[in-house]
Amino acid sequence: MPANEWLLITVGAILVNNIVLSRILGICPFLGVSKKIKTALGMGGAVVFVMGIASFVTACLYHGLLSAKLNLTIGSFQIKNLDMSFTRILVFIVVIAALVQIVEILLQKFSPALYGALGIYLPLITTNCAVLGAAQLNADSGRSILASTVYGICSGIGFSLALLLFSSLRERLELSRIPKAFQGMSIALITAGILALAFMGFSGLVK
Repeated sequence: MPANEWLLITVGAILVNNIVLSRILGICPFLGVSKKIKTALGMGGAVVFVMGIASFVTACLYHGLLSAKLNLTIGSFQIKNLDMSFTRILVFIVVIAALVQIVEILLQKFSPALYGALGIYLPLITTNCAVLGAAQLNADSGRSILASTVYGICSGIGFSLALLLFSSLRERLELSRIPKAFQGMSIALITAGILALAFMGFSGLVK
């Protein structure tokens, strides 16, 4: 693949088609773990790891098994050209769930404070549609295994960037005098919308 194609995947995943601010995937952890920069960094790192590994594993499974036409013989009954791609969502969810369990165990062992700070949002990575969405987008676009892995990592970095920017803004808002009607989740949603509009400025970088 030419060098400019790698650049397009990287810039597109991080800025132009940001998984959370452009594709609107992964909103639950984006809103739930963005009150403090420290927890946002922890969640961002976990998502980059899970999304990168999940993209690699799911791409291997998709290209090696799920996209192939299988011929099965069960006794006298034959099935020709069986398309296994209809199972990919189920397979992808199982892979992501297993990876999240690994991340949970590692964080609980090596960083109990961060594990406690992330709380319920860490196992929610299992159902984080951003991770599943990246795997699905790779399969739909027909990217190679390497390109899928790069896209997954860059999508995770894009998620982390959005989460870090949003958490820094929310920490600043905690020190601001906000009208009562806009306090709490209201101002958070307004801020997220403005941040998404700001990212629309990158839309001309990649066609």
